[in-house]
Amino acid sequence: MARNAIQFQKGLSEPAFLEAYGTESQCLAALEALRWPNGFVSPMCGHAKGHRLRSRPRFHECSSCHHQASATAGTILHRTRLPFTQWFRGMYHLTQSKNGVSVSRCAANGKGIDPHDLT
Repeated sequence: MARNAIQFQKGLSEPAFLEAYGTESQCLAALEALRWPNGFVSPMCGHAKGHRLRSRPRFHECSSCHHQASATAGTILHRTRLPFTQWFRGMYHLTQSKNGVSVSRCAANGKGIDPHDLT
């Protein structure tokens, strides 16, 4: 049987993960890069110019139609109360574990996710 390249790929170390995604701004930048790879584009009018709102740093406002958009809209992170760093760390541990990780185990191990925050 052939060896599965995905299954045996080298994982990201926790220090390397924390260096790349250890702060809220790093996590937000990663989400925005995935959502808008060529920079912000208004989902309403398609205009490519906008600015970040000072009062709501997770939001961008289109210069043309003034629509406000977030990189988390329409995702599992929409309206989350948890910091992005906790979401990213939970996803990291989930993907790095061979057997998966339960939410209760994350909370017990101090990984930053409390099961009561998810309800």
